[in-house]
Amino acid sequence: MTEVTHVIVGADGDGQRIDNYLLKLLKGVPRTRIYRLLRRGEVRADGKRVAPLYRLQAGQTLRIPPVTTATRTMVRPPQAMVESLERRIVVEEADFLVLDKPAGTAVHSGSGVPVGVIEALTAGRSGFLELVHRLDRDTSGLLLVAKTPQALRALQTEFRERSVGKRYRVVVLGNWTSENQLVEYPLTRYLIANGERRVRVDPLGQTASSRFRLCTSGQQVSTLEVELLTGRTHQIRVHAAAFGYPVVHDDKYGVSEGWQKPVNDAAGRLLLHAHELEFEHAGRQWRFLAPVPPLFDEIQRRFG
Repeated sequence: MTEVTHVIVGADGDGQRIDNYLLKLLKGVPRTRIYRLLRRGEVRADGKRVAPLYRLQAGQTLRIPPVTTATRTMVRPPQAMVESLERRIVVEEADFLVLDKPAGTAVHSGSGVPVGVIEALTAGRSGFLELVHRLDRDTSGLLLVAKTPQALRALQTEFRERSVGKRYRVVVLGNWTSENQLVEYPLTRYLIANGERRVRVDPLGQTASSRFRLCTSGQQVSTLEVELLTGRTHQIRVHAAAFGYPVVHDDKYGVSEGWQKPVNDAAGRLLLHAHELEFEHAGRQWRFLAPVPPLFDEIQRRFG
């Protein structure tokens, strides 16, 4: 775009966060550039400055300043990836599907990732598909995808109102002794030098609550069940590390004491798995489970 443009938000953008909407609209523009435009007030909704997490409404007018989009070659997802993800669909209904995402697969392209779950699913089928929520690239487990704009808005509203049950299985470093621990450290996001997003505990940050329940304790590692009461970026990983028990193989928030290296090397991946998802939709209560990978128990037996 070489001049100021005005875009009317359609039905497909109703309820979406403005940062995600702009990432789709301004293909090739780095995420950091989009956040900078929003912070400076260069992008406006109905003439008003808005924060990156602002949710749009259909019919609003967006003012978008001149911005250079980087040319980016569209990468077709490998057929093997498309078929593998299709096989990992736990359930598919008329207006949503639930997928057991493998660790190491991003939910969408960007930041050096050519293709993600949503691009692979879109390549393998026609019609509307949009992520209702996200999982970290290194986290495995249940991911909810909407198949209609109406379902997307309804399900995202449930996530915002914290009426969705999300439970994870996690293996942490250290001998966790508390049977039932509520961690309520406020969190804030920030960017490191290369533009990557990180999260830290900050008294002025957003409220964040995680309930940890002990499954199995050991001298080197402990297995926990975690219920998310809020849904902040990297919440479990930051809360666990701040409480003194980083997640096994966490290269962002873990520590590097010598005794931990054999555990992290043996795991080879972040031991965090979204294994239960519960929500209400279309007048019905839905509950889905994704089996915890055997590696979690193997690490607990070997190093517990």
